Amino acid sequence: MNELDLVARIRKMAGSASGHRARGVALGIGHDCAVFRPRAGQDLLLKTDQLIEGVHFPSDMPAPAVGERALARALSDIAAMGGEPRCCLIALTIPQSKSGKWAEDFFKGLLRLAKRSQTVLAGGDLARGDKVYCAVMVCGVVARGKGGRGPDARVKALRRDGARPGDMLYVSGRLGKPHPGEPGCRPIRPRLELGRSLLGRATACMDLSDGLALDLHRLCLESGVAAEVDRVPVEPGASTERALHGGEDYELLFTLPAGQKAPRGVTRIGTIVSGEAGGVLFQGRKLVPKGWNHFAPQS
Repeated sequence: MNELDLVARIRKMAGSASGHRARGVALGIGHDCAVFRPRAGQDLLLKTDQLIEGVHFPSDMPAPAVGERALARALSDIAAMGGEPRCCLIALTIPQSKSGKWAEDFFKGLLRLAKRSQTVLAGGDLARGDKVYCAVMVCGVVARGKGGRGPDARVKALRRDGARPGDMLYVSGRLGKPHPGEPGCRPIRPRLELGRSLLGRATACMDLSDGLALDLHRLCLESGVAAEVDRVPVEPGASTERALHGGEDYELLFTLPAGQKAPRGVTRIGTIVSGEAGGVLFQGRKLVPKGWNHFAPQS
């Protein structure tokens, strides 16, 4: 299949222009740029993410699962800001051998999640390379207005910098999930509805993708606080070590003021405390901020 044929197939799968306009996409596939028109009173959320064969997924992972995962990773970050996804751009590099059915199946998987999350595929780019490389850009929206604490309180979107001593610390689900290629690996479920429900309630929030120990350290650094973790909800079959450091969970980590009722289905894991910024104790012992790091020395 040549590039023009593949673009035509993708455009057909992506759906009607009238439906896209309802999501704010005035121009989509078929032009040099997409045109997005936010409504009055909205801030834009812009997120880019990469998915690389041999780094983020194994070569034998089914194409629909790769496509869905590519979009889901970026949507998880939109959820962490309390946003609503509107459109995405996909830059996909594939070998010649995957320019036919594999590419179509990739976009079928991606577009299934796009439909569920009401995310319009508004364009992108195609290229040939030695392996699969995908860069995803998602545009979301969040209502303008005053948010939490700190110097950027005029921004309503959820952020990492608003946690304060006394806040309660929560996660949205079990940690230590299987990674791509491991038995039991399941599709990512971006917590979009939960993220939106936390607007005006959570003092800080972020996406858990690199491991609780490392990501909580990052949240505490941004907020200038420390944390004490009492427990973690562990995925069946996983170890506590995996739940703390394994990454690939794509849950939300967030803080609520003491006395604020937590949403159903989340788990309280600890408390924000005063102390050295970024410091975390787990059951009374210092927790090393270890997790997934692309640039760590490889053993």
